[in-house]
Amino acid sequence: MLIGEYIHTIDEKNRLSFPMKFRKEMGKKVVIAPGIEESLFVFTPDQWKKTIDRLAESSLQQENRSFSRYLIGGASEVEIDANGRILIPENLKQKLGIDDKVAIVGLYTRVELWKETTWRKYKKDVETKADKLANHLGSIGIL
Repeated sequence: MLIGEYIHTIDEKNRLSFPMKFRKEMGKKVVIAPGIEESLFVFTPDQWKKTIDRLAESSLQQENRSFSRYLIGGASEVEIDANGRILIPENLKQKLGIDDKVAIVGLYTRVELWKETTWRKYKKDVETKADKLANHLGSIGIL
């Protein structure tokens, strides 16, 4: 299970060290794709296939086709090196303005990468709405 939050620094060669716990869960290869809310998504190959298969099933709807193009068209498969580092593709790194510190956030079946300052702002905003969000989730039977 991919859970937790870590802050790591990108080295001079654009490599990002993955937390040890995530390395064990993700294996030797991952797929990095453009995410939403100023993040990048990182999937294991198996989870990536499940995700794109679900998108393909609903590709007759315009929104799904558009999101599929965004997600799949911008994705890259990358290796995790012997030291547990990944190379973030330059186009995805620039998309977020990542230049130094990265928040690595586990979300059960995927990991999200955020520019640290963007993550902190986003997290603070969500924290101020936590009660309201919990009430909404309770009203639809999730909490």
